[in-house]
Amino acid sequence: MNIAISIISIYAFILLGYMAKKMFKDELQEKGMILLSIYFLQPMLAFWGLSSKPLNLELLQVPFWYIAISLLCMSISFGIAALFFKDTKEKSIVTISVIIGNTGNLGIPLGIALFGEESIIYTTMINVANVFIVYTLAVFFYSRGNFSIKESLLNIIKLPVIWFAILALVFNFLHLSIHPAIFKSLEMGAYCTMVIQLIIFGMYLFNVNLKSVNLKLLLHVSSIKFILAPIISGLILFVWLPLPPIVSVLIFLELIVPLAVTNVNLSALYDCKPLDVTMLVFFTSLFFIPFFIAASTLLNYYHLITTP
Repeated sequence: MNIAISIISIYAFILLGYMAKKMFKDELQEKGMILLSIYFLQPMLAFWGLSSKPLNLELLQVPFWYIAISLLCMSISFGIAALFFKDTKEKSIVTISVIIGNTGNLGIPLGIALFGEESIIYTTMINVANVFIVYTLAVFFYSRGNFSIKESLLNIIKLPVIWFAILALVFNFLHLSIHPAIFKSLEMGAYCTMVIQLIIFGMYLFNVNLKSVNLKLLLHVSSIKFILAPIISGLILFVWLPLPPIVSVLIFLELIVPLAVTNVNLSALYDCKPLDVTMLVFFTSLFFIPFFIAASTLLNYYHLITTP
């Protein structure tokens, strides 16, 4: 029940964005909200998220294995994209979208629903890792549809998010304190960012025509996301690595969450088929519900979790 409530509560903001676009149409422009989010609000989210919990070297194994498995899955996606797609934009989408999961808005609440507050430190660390994947690799690949390799690399350093994330890590490791009033403002900006991202997603959903769904793209991304990636990550985490069960399950959970709304923001920013990416996020979010029920049942069968 907790899991269902968490998912429904999150998706309510997507419905809000959809209804707002339906009511105001051209008066409400997605691009302006995306620019506001990426260049102003998301730096606040990154700084707040990386400053909210003290980091230590022992905990770094969690994001390390998350990144390592993500890169392995991405390399497989890259090979599949090169084999089955000719369009540069579609190759980029298949390569990167499958590893940019909703680790924040969905992954953290699901971790709490399964393990309680004990999970927060682990899911937060994974979300930290995801921030760096998003604003380096995701920016690069979504840029590649319209930019050269050099320009795509430059797009990474142009975004303020990566610099604020690095600054936050410096503050964290040096144990530099932030004034409570400033931290509260950062927190307000962070939560505002999460809501706006979901609203933007809902606005893009309004523009999508279900009859024009890119079935080839959807089939390949969904197959990698819900078949190949879970098998690879499951073997590594539950068979080969001697990690505590809670750590293995949470890393696995964060790897199988549906595509993040950030995919829509970046694909729109760099004109990399944002409507196709919107549909990928939408359908993987729908597919995730029965998939997660099946996965949690399996994990419960092997006594790795205890579902209510």
